[in-house]
Amino acid sequence: MIDSIFTDLYSSSSTVSVTQELIAVSIALLCGLIISFSYMVKSKYSKNFVITLVLLPPTIQIVIMLINGNLGTAVAIAGAFSLVRFRSATGTAKEITSIFLAMAVGLATGIGYVWLALIFTVAFCIILIALNMLPFGEKKVSANTRNIKVTIPESLDYSSIYDDLFTAHLESWHLDRVKTTNMGSMFELTYVAVFKDPASQKKLIDDMRTRNGNLPIIISVPATPVKEEL
Repeated sequence: MIDSIFTDLYSSSSTVSVTQELIAVSIALLCGLIISFSYMVKSKYSKNFVITLVLLPPTIQIVIMLINGNLGTAVAIAGAFSLVRFRSATGTAKEITSIFLAMAVGLATGIGYVWLALIFTVAFCIILIALNMLPFGEKKVSANTRNIKVTIPESLDYSSIYDDLFTAHLESWHLDRVKTTNMGSMFELTYVAVFKDPASQKKLIDDMRTRNGNLPIIISVPATPVKEEL
């Protein structure tokens, strides 16, 4: 059984030795380094954020030690954390997960369960790295997939204006977005399409231009999803 290294932390006569505190801070810092490293694997990241992940567990650990059962201190710290929360931008799913893990590690080490925190940090980070390395959750996109953005006058029926041309050049397609533009006098249509032959893109553009009055047509490669939504 894994016990806390602190004895009766929240009793009125509790004391924490310097050695215990150094162990707790060291383990929290080590867990932060592990979390930060696992976050960087196959992810886009900034130096400031990964440094924050390293320092967050020992920071939370020290905060928990300072509270030590004091209700007034706990309320004051909760208010300070609320101010930090509202000055922070919303992160990605992976960033939020990493922050919650770092906070959980800080809480665990703050009450003395340092070895439990270390074991679960290693286990969770191994799982996170494995999920990032494996194609788990990835959408398979054909190499011939393109985004087609076309502007047409409002007088045209966008629901089927290009169906015959798409049938001739595309394996499949669907209308992804319709947007009014130019003060509502035009529609901007965005299709996700799979070409039978990518070399036929120019022919398709030429055929489409004859129907939309030579208004803008854009064919682009879909953006590669960033691997951080967990």
